[in-house]
Amino acid sequence: MEFDNIECVSSTDGLNEDEIHHHPNPHQFSSPKPHNGTHNTSNSNGVNNIVGATGITPATSVHELLECPVCTNSMYPPIHQCQNGHTLCSTCKVRVHNQCPTCRSELGDIRCLALEKVAESLELPCKYCSLGCPEIFPYYSKLKHEAICNFRPYNCPYAGSECSVVGDIPFLVAHLRDDHKVDMHTGSTFNHRYVKSNPREVENATWMLTVFHSFGQYFCLHFEAFQLGMAPVYMAFLRFMGDEAEARNYSYSLEVGANGRKLTWEGTPRSIRDSHRKVRDSHDGLIIQRNMALFFSGGDRKELKLRVTGRVWKEQQNPDAGPCIQYLS
Repeated sequence: MEFDNIECVSSTDGLNEDEIHHHPNPHQFSSPKPHNGTHNTSNSNGVNNIVGATGITPATSVHELLECPVCTNSMYPPIHQCQNGHTLCSTCKVRVHNQCPTCRSELGDIRCLALEKVAESLELPCKYCSLGCPEIFPYYSKLKHEAICNFRPYNCPYAGSECSVVGDIPFLVAHLRDDHKVDMHTGSTFNHRYVKSNPREVENATWMLTVFHSFGQYFCLHFEAFQLGMAPVYMAFLRFMGDEAEARNYSYSLEVGANGRKLTWEGTPRSIRDSHRKVRDSHDGLIIQRNMALFFSGGDRKELKLRVTGRVWKEQQNPDAGPCIQYLS
């Protein structure tokens, strides 16, 4: 599916519709301001790390001893050593083909039990402490926490390329606007028209990402075409730029229709912690079969013309009455 065949007309909260044309950009995007966000990069040994503000800086010689000399990540059992006492992590032992990277002697299957025992006695701050996490954990619990830490950076939610940029929400909003040229709108309602000149040319491709600012938060509206089994379908869904717990404070609805028919969807936006593909493959959104989409388009059914409308609202619990109250911005 060619992006330059797609026209999107958008209006929000009473704004006049303006034509918006989207063109493909084959290049990868990078952070314009590294100090506000980070990239997933690879070192010379091909190991992915988060660098910059989220990197671990060893504070003591003990911490340095627990740092793998190959990938520079913290080592966890089993910690291997050669006959001369040089250590490395189990992942890198496979990568160096069982040869010590320091002295080139054969590694064998010797474990450094003393260093593993020392690690048990350590308590360390979360590696995202510079981003605001105040927690301190035993060495062997730290890794598990960091995988789900609420202060860990977010991945770029843009689905049109394998973008490796990570950062906090303000940084990613600027990145989406400046680097990916994503359309930005303000308001709790939206009205989009998607036009495709040849709807029978369906392949796995993302059509559109629009960012909405409402209730002081940012939401990503996705619209795309992909194959569901053997059948091509169109799908629209909303993601919340924040954590899942915050996302549950909001609800949204989507509607598409014409010729006296309509399809509606109502749900809770998914957090961008869940990847775009995970949300799409779970079918958590408004799904439109191609035949129905062409029926909504009217005419000779040779051109796709879909108008998707929707709104976002905030759910707030009333402690006295019990039921949730809807708030519109």
